[in-house]
Formats: sequence, structure tokens, C-alpha cells
Amino acid sequence: MTRKGRSKDSVGQSSASDRTSRARHRPMNYEPMLWGRHAVVAALANPKRAVKRLFLAPNANSIVGEALASLDLSRRNALPIPEALTTDLAKRLLPAGAVHQGVAATVAPLPPIRIEDLTNRPEHNHPALVVLLDQVTDPQNVGAILRSAAFFGVSAVVIQSRNAPPVDGTLAKAASGALESIPLLTVTNICRTLDDLKKHGFWCVGLSGDAEYPISRARLDGPTTLVLGAEGSGLRRLTRKNCDQLVYIPASRGFTSLNVSNAAAIALFEARQTRLKN
Repeated sequence: MTRKGRSKDSVGQSSASDRTSRARHRPMNYEPMLWGRHAVVAALANPKRAVKRLFLAPNANSIVGEALASLDLSRRNALPIPEALTTDLAKRLLPAGAVHQGVAATVAPLPPIRIEDLTNRPEHNHPALVVLLDQVTDPQNVGAILRSAAFFGVSAVVIQSRNAPPVDGTLAKAASGALESIPLLTVTNICRTLDDLKKHGFWCVGLSGDAEYPISRARLDGPTTLVLGAEGSGLRRLTRKNCDQLVYIPASRGFTSLNVSNAAAIALFEARQTRLKN
């Protein structure tokens, strides 16, 4: 995504493959576990999120209590009574090394959305902006992209059902609450999704280190999809072919790669600046 280079995820193919394999074999009634104050508090405040169980350690009671007190009565009544999160229980419930900050929750997956929903969100008074990730496998990177997406007012982030991280606590923790505010659309076929987005008026801009033009020359003022590729290999051939335009992020001499979440943030900033000018 930088000039003459590729964006890179921060994990190797083997660990990414392990995660996506586990995600494909989870049961249909799988209920993810969230942890960390930002991720859980955002879930508690999200009326679209069903919270099944809430676990609190003593050091988190006051902070989460304040968040609960700020919710309307109907939402508070829909939430479960908090249970004590002991050290032993945290070890049984959470992955090794999870930084839970005294807060965890079992939740139901968020309701799915459709591409049609991206162009009909009444809260957006500007052209829709979508980020589409082509086989980005690291949950830390996807979470960071969601966080940037929330900051820049993105309409949705799109990932593939295969070769993408599971939407679970690791991703939610990295997103720092943004998973509850930015729709995450999971699709089967990236190229078909690009075609569908085009039919709904989106201009699809792919980021590639070997593109001819810099991102400053991208058309970003109308409904736009920013397409970012996987670690190491960048955008796949058919994904590149289905983009309306390919651009690169100019880099300093001697440094040619950029983490995909950083590339996404730069591209979103460029889109925001373009829209403010217009």
C-alpha cells in the first residue's frame, strides 16, 4: 500500500490459519465472550447487542456501575445481574493472557446487515464510506481498523467469511468499543461484493504499492469503498481487477511497507479531507 511495497499484517500465516479454522468449526449457537472495559461497556450500551452474562471483579464495579447508571431504564432492565469475576473464573472463561481489566461478558452475535443497509443509514448526512478487507487475518489489525473507522465516521467494514479473524473478544478488545458502533458485514465472495457495491453507486478504490497514482488522486468524494489487502501479498488479482481505481500511499525513500491498520487510517484521513474540501 506504500509505494513499491505491500501492507503487512503483524502475524504469520500459520497462526492466522489456526484462528480462521477454529472460527469455521464453531457451533451455530456460538456466543462470543468479550472482555476489557471499553469493549464490554460499549456492548452494554448497544441496544442491538444481547448480553447473556456479565462478570465483574471488585475493582471494576464503580466504573461499570457508572456506565450502567447512564443507560435508559429499558436497557438496564434487559441486562443480566452481574456475577463475580474471580481469578479462577477468569482463567476458565478467558484465553490465556487476556487483559480483562476486571470486566467480561457473554454476548450474542450482532444482527447481520446487508449491503443495501449501507446506503440507507439515516444518521449519515454524507456519502457512504466503506472499508473492505481482502483476507486480512490478524484480529488486532481488524480491531484497529474498526477503531479508525469509528473515528472517521465510516458506514461499515466488510470482511470475508473465510480467511478473516473470528468476531470475538480479541477483535472486540482491539476495537476498543468500535465493534458496537461500526457495522461489520461478513461476506462469502469479495469480488461479488465489490460488484454489488458498484451497483449501489460505490466507487471502489484499492490500495496497492505498485499502483500508478498516489492516493491524493483518488476519487473519494462520493460513495466510496476503500479496499485493503492481506498481509504480505496485498490485494489478490481478481480483487484488484474488480476495483475501479488503484492507488498507493507515498512513502519515504528506503521504507516500503506499512501495517494494514495504519494504511487504513491514512486512507480514511485522506477521504475525510477530500470530503471536507467539497
